Parts: sequence; C-alpha cells; structure tokens
Amino acid sequence: MSIQKTAFGAIDGQPVEAFEIETGPVRATIITYAAALSRLFVPDGEGQAADIVLGYDDPASYVQNRGSAGAICGRFANRIADARFTLDGETYTLSPNEPPNHIHGGFGGFSKRIWTGEPDTADNAVRLTLHRPDGDEGYPGAVTTSVTYRLTGDPALEIVMEATTDRPTVVNLAYHGYWNLAGHGSGHVRDQHLLIDADRYTPVGPGKIPTGAFAPVAGTAFDFRSLRPIGAMIDDTTQLPEAGYDHNFCLDDRGEPLRRAARAVDPVSRRGLEIWTNQPGVQFYTANHFGKVPAVGKGGAVYEKHAGFALETQNFPNAPNIPHFPSAVLRPGETYRHVMRIPFFVA
Repeated sequence: MSIQKTAFGAIDGQPVEAFEIETGPVRATIITYAAALSRLFVPDGEGQAADIVLGYDDPASYVQNRGSAGAICGRFANRIADARFTLDGETYTLSPNEPPNHIHGGFGGFSKRIWTGEPDTADNAVRLTLHRPDGDEGYPGAVTTSVTYRLTGDPALEIVMEATTDRPTVVNLAYHGYWNLAGHGSGHVRDQHLLIDADRYTPVGPGKIPTGAFAPVAGTAFDFRSLRPIGAMIDDTTQLPEAGYDHNFCLDDRGEPLRRAARAVDPVSRRGLEIWTNQPGVQFYTANHFGKVPAVGKGGAVYEKHAGFALETQNFPNAPNIPHFPSAVLRPGETYRHVMRIPFFVA
C-alpha cells in the first residue's frame, strides 16, 4: 500500500502537508495542521463513495473558521471552569479563550498547531507528533503527543492518541470531526439516525460547565439508547436552549477493553458507522455554531446549522475540578492512551 504525501499550503510561512491512505473503498486524507482528518470517502449502499467529514480546501479556512473541524483538540479538550484547576496543592491559571472558561486547550491549543507527520506504509497509517513546553497555555509540564490514523480492511478507521509528560499535568485529547453520512455538502443531519450507548449524561450550567450531577436520559431529549433521528427533539428549547446538542454522555461500561459509544446511520444512503473507545464519555455536538456564522467548506459547500454531528470520545468536561469525575491527571512515567475505532457498514 502506498501513502501519498502532498503539499497542502502554508500558515505564516510554515508548510502544511497532507497524507492520503486508503483500504479498499475507503480513502482518508490527514493534514498536519491540527492533525486533522480533512477527507474521508466511504461507499453507500450502491457502492458510490462520498466524503462524509466536514472540512476545508486550504489551511487558511481551517484557521479562520470556528468549530475545530476534524482536529485533534488538547491539551485538555472541552471545558475547564474559570480557566483554572488545582493539582497536588498548586493552582494553575489557564488561558480564558471562552471567558471566563478555558476550552479545547486555549488560544494556541493542539488544534491550532502544525504537527509533524510521518507515513507508516507497513501499517497503512499516518503518525503525527507534537511537543509543547511547560507552561503552554498555563498548563504544567512539557508534553509530547502523538496521534495515529490507520485504515483497516474491515473497513474501519482507527485513531490512537497518546501523550507523555515530564511533570504532573492534566490531559484529555479528543478527535473533533463532524460527520454527515449523506456527504459533507448534503445539508443538515437532522434526519440521520443516532444511537448513544449511555443511560446518563452530565447536565450543564452557565458556560456549558457540568454541574457535577449525573442525570438519567430516560424520557428526555437526551435518550438515544435506541436509534432515532438526530432531529427528533432538537427543537425542544426547554431542554435544548440552542436548538441543538452540545452535551457529554456517560458511556455504559461493560468491562471490555473498548466500549461502544455510538452507532449512526443515514437511512437514504444507508451509510453507517459505529464508534468504539476506551474513554468514559462522548460529547455529542450538532455544529450549532454554523447557525450564527455559516462557513464555506470543501468544493464551495456551505455549512449551516446542523451541517454535521460530532461524537468526541473523551474524559468528562471540567474533570480536573470535579473530584468524582474520572481523573484526567497524567504523571511522569505514565502514558495517556485514547483509542477510537470507527467501523463503517451499509445498513
């Protein structure tokens, strides 16, 4: 198997590269800016391939448009309340890039950086690495991070995120891709069907910061325990003030190395995927920000509200400040390892 490497433009004079990998009918393109998955072609029920991830045709558009499309977010993905946390008795102040809170690693988080990419032809994979110094965005410890994208013959996409540190710190990496199983430029995803393997979710207060409670999904707009249209209750503004989802679900743990987070199907094209992970949560987000500021994506496609849906496997938001949430602490000598496995199927 060959891996194609091409130039993808530049940011402030720094080159951005693209790597293309394929297995059978599935083809993926990964760029070194944000270690982002920028294209993913998957066949439908008739064997016709379409690109099912939102993205852009040039680096400048990735920089300019909100939403972290396809990016790896860190050092701590999602939100940290009041942009601070305490670790081993010392309080650290982070960059408040969503005032007064911190989100997705700050102004210069991992999703705003150019990574170093290397092809792995033997494994049909691309490995990207990033090193950030002690004090970066206010975090303690120098951190070395890698993400490996691999296509397997099932077909499936595997994403493995790893990190090590030289001082105690907190780490929560997330793949922030937006799916549209009908094709990235096909319009809204409200009619696509979703299942989330979660009996509970974490309710949020101001700034979308979790309250610390666990709430049952039963009988609410958050009940995706069986396949149902994403838009079935999305306009219920008593439960979803933004008329959209941006919530963390607590995944059911059955004691297996990987737990299923979600299953999604487009009933028209019959494309489907599942997401399996070793993480305790998944953030379900319906690209609500495009409602305020639409973006021009690949091939001139216009991304408007609900143009895609993100399923970001993760630790729980604000975990460093809520003791009964899973620990996000990483210490020297340990390796943070976050696995996502995404098999594709035809329904």
